Amino acid sequence: MAVPFRRTGKSAKRKRRTHYKLTAPALVVCPQTGEFTLPHRVTPNSGYYKGQKVLTKKEAKAE
Repeated sequence: MAVPFRRTGKSAKRKRRTHYKLTAPALVVCPQTGEFTLPHRVTPNSGYYKGQKVLTKKEAKAE
């Protein structure tokens, strides 16, 4: 098994890891509710997609 000849220093390790970053998600405002949501997805709170009603909420059973 290969073993490194020298230990990797802190600065070399950090230079290599500079590209490991998180990207912020793209958010859009839902025109029906005004809440932020991911683009090109049905909003779970309103059930609209591209201005058309796609989802309907099921009513909870009352016991």
